[in-house]
Amino acid sequence: MYSQNYSLNSQLKIWMITLLLMIVIIILVGGLTRLTDSGLSIISWELFVGTLPPLTSYKWIEYFDLYKTIPEYKEQNFNMTLNEFKVIFWWEWAHRQLGRLIGLTVLLPLIYFTIKNGVWILKEYSIIFFLVCFQGFIGWYMVSSGLVDRVDVSHYRLSLHLVTAFIILSIVFWKYLNLTDVKINQINIKLNSIKLFFVLLFLQIIIGAFVSGMDAGKIYNTWPLMGSSFFPDDSMIADLFNITVFDDQSLVQFIHRNLAYLIFIIYLYILYLVLKNGNINLITPIFVIGIALLSQIFLGILTLLSGVKMLYASLHQINSILIILSTLYFLYITKYKEVIY
Repeated sequence: MYSQNYSLNSQLKIWMITLLLMIVIIILVGGLTRLTDSGLSIISWELFVGTLPPLTSYKWIEYFDLYKTIPEYKEQNFNMTLNEFKVIFWWEWAHRQLGRLIGLTVLLPLIYFTIKNGVWILKEYSIIFFLVCFQGFIGWYMVSSGLVDRVDVSHYRLSLHLVTAFIILSIVFWKYLNLTDVKINQINIKLNSIKLFFVLLFLQIIIGAFVSGMDAGKIYNTWPLMGSSFFPDDSMIADLFNITVFDDQSLVQFIHRNLAYLIFIIYLYILYLVLKNGNINLITPIFVIGIALLSQIFLGILTLLSGVKMLYASLHQINSILIILSTLYFLYITKYKEVIY
């Protein structure tokens, strides 16, 4: 919320932009943790004790012995050495430390600003703290799914974990925009298509997490066809309407590909509306979205053709952040309503 207290506004903006950058970093690290199969390297929930990494050889062996008890080690990584284990351990440890740091970066300023400026701060920003706490719970809920009967985490829980991160990112960015003096009033453009576009972006993030969680990107490494045909030849169209559709690697990749095409078509329609409207303030934001969207499609194709090479897959995820933020900005400036406290 934009306040007439400019000093407070500046402080709140610094808080929000700091959180925004930290969330971007943790999404990046989380993606690399998944790509390196590091997420199950720490099998216990250590809210405070886990802040310190293993400092002795005995402690390293203890962590490694715990890892040896889960299916991922027994069925997939049974030849792993202690030094190899340390690599995946550090990725997961860094991911958890960033989560703890984000929690503190939300909580401590929230307490400070509430005491100094009133309860309205708590009402306005506490949602971020509660979502960060929920995200920590979901993170452990996700990890726990890979400790008993499977060599990987549930792709449904992975998706929930990722989408929650993007929800937090979106809320923080929206609140940052509310603290700025960005305002473009009286824009005559219908928002329904923009809202649909944004919803489809989040749906694509969900499906993308399914692709990642199921390693569905490692099959059908061809484009524009899936193998020799548009539809995967190991599935039937009727399977798309089956309750198990999101457990099928081929169909999940098919949905991910074609949802991207649909999103691009809707973008072209929005671009047409913007150009027809003639408001020059919207030209740059809509072209930024378009560049990010084309880059995302290009990176997605590269990721597929490379057999999910880590560099391309990571850039593909990072670029999705740019698409979400640029779309949020566009949505914001087309529906701005000034509120002053």
